[in-house]
Amino acid sequence: MNKVILMGRLTRDPEVRYTQTNNTLVASFSLAVNRRFARQGEERQADFINVVAWSKTGEFCSKYFKKGQQVGVIGRIQTRNWDDDQGTKHYVTEVIAEEAYFADSKREGDAGASAGFENTFGENIANSSEFQVTSGSDDDLPF
Repeated sequence: MNKVILMGRLTRDPEVRYTQTNNTLVASFSLAVNRRFARQGEERQADFINVVAWSKTGEFCSKYFKKGQQVGVIGRIQTRNWDDDQGTKHYVTEVIAEEAYFADSKREGDAGASAGFENTFGENIANSSEFQVTSGSDDDLPF
């Protein structure tokens, strides 16, 4: 199984391009993902992970994601390689985003945004019946 779940801050605005063959949108960006632990006396380290989002997911990311925002990405790891003009082989490992979410407490300029509850297609799912939280006893839980 190849599944990755990341939460981090965008290091730059998504960069958009289109494929030459069928004009498909591709958005690329990098996430700074904090490591869970820091060595004593040192600052917490971060990993900078390249993310690629295709089609509708890429369109969503390019439209709504901005540098500095905290976002969540679910996807898969992909490695690829190529030879440059000088014959040097290059390798890259990146995450192919299948889902993308806001993870900030508020989006800038939108006081009514729900934290982390907006899906890839921009639908606010915080008030969806699927995610409704009702008060009651533990007997109401489905597990």
